[in-house]
Amino acid sequence: MVATAMMAQAKITFAKTTHDFGSFDENEVKTCVFSFTNTGDEPLIIHQAYSSCGCTVPTFPKEAVKPGEKGEIKVQYTGKGKFPGTFKKAITVRSNSEEPLTRLYIQGVMTVNGKTN
Repeated sequence: MVATAMMAQAKITFAKTTHDFGSFDENEVKTCVFSFTNTGDEPLIIHQAYSSCGCTVPTFPKEAVKPGEKGEIKVQYTGKGKFPGTFKKAITVRSNSEEPLTRLYIQGVMTVNGKTN
């Protein structure tokens, strides 16, 4: 019985780990949601969710997600004034899951006045 309790752990399982915004103008602020489920048998705690640049801002639940429950990480991308063209940004999620680091990605093609460069 003690061995089973020691192996109990949270597990974060995402429905998808990449979101493609497609092509859009730099004046558009794009948002997406990454849904997840705690498929483990302990409460899931997300410690951090951070991006590879300041143009990508993730928000995540601050409270524990119970086993079997769902949650979401919302990501906002603001590319105005950045380099137009194809981009791919990473969001790193740190949690108490059996895999403590998960990478999520957003990508797309940002245009300025309909042009990518």
